[in-house]
Amino acid sequence: MAYSFTKMHGLGNDFIVIDGMTSPIDLSSDDVSAMCDRHRGIGADGVIIVRPGQGDGFMDYRNADGSLAQMCGNGVRVTAKFLVDRGYLPPGRDSLRIGTRAGLKEVRFETAGGRLSRATVTMGQPILDPAAIPVHAPVDSDHGGVPYVGALMIPTPWCPATVTCVSMGNPHAVWFVDLESMPDELVRGDRLDSLDLSAIGPYLESHTVFPEKANIEFVTVEPDGLHMRVYERGVGETLACGTGACAVLVAAYLTGRTGPSSAVHLPGGTLHIDYREDGVHMTGPASTVFHGTWE
Repeated sequence: MAYSFTKMHGLGNDFIVIDGMTSPIDLSSDDVSAMCDRHRGIGADGVIIVRPGQGDGFMDYRNADGSLAQMCGNGVRVTAKFLVDRGYLPPGRDSLRIGTRAGLKEVRFETAGGRLSRATVTMGQPILDPAAIPVHAPVDSDHGGVPYVGALMIPTPWCPATVTCVSMGNPHAVWFVDLESMPDELVRGDRLDSLDLSAIGPYLESHTVFPEKANIEFVTVEPDGLHMRVYERGVGETLACGTGACAVLVAAYLTGRTGPSSAVHLPGGTLHIDYREDGVHMTGPASTVFHGTWE
């Protein structure tokens, strides 16, 4: 069977997007893994099947290993662009609603030449209850009467990792790293890009304290905002992670490292994150790379 697809990305976090709006599409986890293989397939961090559903469309997202994902922030912006650029919205609209496994997400967008160029996604309230994240850890911190897991210490073979746990519909563990105190086998230099994620990323992602695994963010606080790298569960290190950027801002705000709004710099580019009374808002671009057919 042949599938038409569009290769798209949000800040380098790339996806194979398949149109399931008018006909049913069913992919196995092996199909997804084969498509995402960067040497023998198309290559991507995940597959999005855009289906009809509550709102203007449903984002059926699978990680590169074929596992289902509840939420993907960059994927929501990409799905919005797909729906807008393909003409699934009436002319004149500047907003839409996208269904995800973590609920409906409101998206406001800007266009250039009739195509979506930039979008702001209302990501909803962060989830801080340890059982709902989920993480096997007690609440240890409080911010304005809001309890959360703010300083969970996880022993590793290299050094202790102290993380703040947040869910944005998927679990995140945010580690504000002190590069100077890390052992030489993990970091060689004073920049976040010198940190070796190849061993400690998988170790933390699959640690027993996270019953459904977790996305692991490595963060430094700089004068121009928050700088992060991410090791995504079921994928590995990616150039960007929208839910991760939201989790990082929430964790930084709760722990007093920044205000409720900040630029979050990722290897693939910059997202702007606002933590407001109605939840977390994420603003960034989405791009189309090419179209093709997978047989």
